Amino acid sequence: MRLLLVEDDIQLATRLSGRLREAGFAVDVANCYEQGEDWPDLDKIAAVVLDLNLPDGTGMDLLRLWRRQGYRLPVVILTARGSWQEKVEGLNAGADDFVVKPVRFEELQARLHAVLRRQAGTGENWIDRDGLRLDPVARKVENGGAPLTLSRMEFRLLHIFMRHPGQVLDQNTIMEHIYDLDSERQSNAVEVLISRLRRKIGLKRIETVRGLGYRFVA
Repeated sequence: MRLLLVEDDIQLATRLSGRLREAGFAVDVANCYEQGEDWPDLDKIAAVVLDLNLPDGTGMDLLRLWRRQGYRLPVVILTARGSWQEKVEGLNAGADDFVVKPVRFEELQARLHAVLRRQAGTGENWIDRDGLRLDPVARKVENGGAPLTLSRMEFRLLHIFMRHPGQVLDQNTIMEHIYDLDSERQSNAVEVLISRLRRKIGLKRIETVRGLGYRFVA
């Protein structure tokens, strides 16, 4: 699952993106309003963490722009500006949550997962698909009650499949959701990951739809 972090403080962006990757996310970073305005594949982003103070504009205006353009992805504002008026303005502009710096990473992570759960229409951390269970917060997977050990990329891949049960996902769509924009992507990376994941969760869990892509069988 990919996140977009819009933060002009380079050191903070580096630290925060690193922690988010450790938590299992793929993370892209924009450092200014212009980069966020022209982001090439915002429709492939699961959620945005947005600073309000940008060198060439405001995060609030960027949020309003995305909403006018029809983007409905969750947006969590992360800012040092924490007056109640700014919170009200941010929520009215379309933010899904408002977090004031400094904040513990664990709280930010919990809030991100909360807005993602609301978007998915579920109140639980666990995603359960016919005995295969995944907790994106604790990064745990169980199959028939038995714990599974997955690599970071295998976990991301399974998370995407379990969020889209029964849907055919082509290779490009899968890669766009599990890799950062700057990541090196080998042409057979998806096939290799799916082969490894099948061996761990069951060969019949992921179907190959010839010429189209792959489908997770719930």
